Amino acid sequence: MNRVIESRVHLCTDNYRQSIDILTSQGKFYINLGLERIEQILELLGKPQKELQFIHVAGTNGKGSVCAMLSAVLAKSKKQKAKSEEFLLTSHLSPLTRVGLFTSPHVFEYTERIKINDIEIEKEVFAEKIIEITELAQKNEIHLTEFEILTAVAFEYFAQNNVDIVVLETGLGGRLDSTNIIEKNICSIITHIDFDHIERLGDTIEKIAYEKAGIIKPNCPVVISSENAGVNLIKEIAQQKNSEVFYVEEGADFPEENPPLKGTYQRENFALVLKAIEILYKNGFHISKKDIEDGLKHVKHPCRFEYLQEHNILIDGAHNPNGTKALRKSLDYYFPNQKIKFIFGCLRNKNYPEMMINLFAQKETTFTPEVYFYHFDNSNACTYEELANTCGLSTKPFEEFEKEDNILTVICGSFYMIKELLFKMGIK
Repeated sequence: MNRVIESRVHLCTDNYRQSIDILTSQGKFYINLGLERIEQILELLGKPQKELQFIHVAGTNGKGSVCAMLSAVLAKSKKQKAKSEEFLLTSHLSPLTRVGLFTSPHVFEYTERIKINDIEIEKEVFAEKIIEITELAQKNEIHLTEFEILTAVAFEYFAQNNVDIVVLETGLGGRLDSTNIIEKNICSIITHIDFDHIERLGDTIEKIAYEKAGIIKPNCPVVISSENAGVNLIKEIAQQKNSEVFYVEEGADFPEENPPLKGTYQRENFALVLKAIEILYKNGFHISKKDIEDGLKHVKHPCRFEYLQEHNILIDGAHNPNGTKALRKSLDYYFPNQKIKFIFGCLRNKNYPEMMINLFAQKETTFTPEVYFYHFDNSNACTYEELANTCGLSTKPFEEFEKEDNILTVICGSFYMIKELLFKMGIK
């Protein structure tokens, strides 16, 4: 019996490794925006997305936080059998809502991207679906990218498991992102818009907002902050599609003492979540105040302003100028006047000079930070020299870093480096 179990474990491990090799291979691991290929593969899979309901989330920063909070709250709620408002108080309630969550990027394992009620897809199931869909695509000469394969896996997995709703995060942009193959949603949410991926989305806020607004569906409501830089264009596109716009104010009802996720920027994300919950309630999801409170107590969103108290380390995947600006603001708010050691690494295609200015600029009331740069294992990762020559401060390579318990260590930059870096530091 033990040999049978061991054999299955090895097979699962081998299949999972094979699936990762497929996703990270040179022929898959690239970006190629467009909906033609995802449409073709989903057609062959029987259009599983047609069986699902969605909340679709796009934006430059904040998407993952919004998705994490919404998923946590929905998982505590019950699904109404009747959608009519007349029956909201009298209809019987079904069991707890089954919530599919599709997000990116992952930090430690690919399976983090596909969850049902916060439980990751099993590695064996993940591997089987990756291999199956890849072989189907090759047979039909459909050249899928990594993200398109993952999108197809998620839709099929959620449909086969009869989820009640999918919280769906775009990968890049919105209009031509593979998640945008869906034809309708309960609502679209547009989070904070700023400059990122300008080589693909455009070099103005208006161009970037136009791409994000591509997820707006005809006659489906849109939720956005009234302070969002792209709000005027979003409003215009929504009007063209006869879609009602719901505006939120940053900080509304935000629980300052025990926030579900820390970071001053979470005030805007929290307001977006509350408005989306209102819309969900009108669409048959019975979400009580207690469901909201219980759900928000159980939000998990690792490596986003995550403080590891036992190590005095804070981890944040701030990977663009707006993200680093928000990180610095949150550090000054939660850790005022504390000496900080930064460990930073990022990709070459990011605006790292501005990111470093945002992070390391000396404040009048704070200590001059110690800055260490980490060159992680990615062909597009900045070298120590590239970062050091641009920084303008005295810096050191990560190899010279020594942890001091009384000094806050902040690990920030690319998500691609975090797993590798934490492993080197012996932190689980």
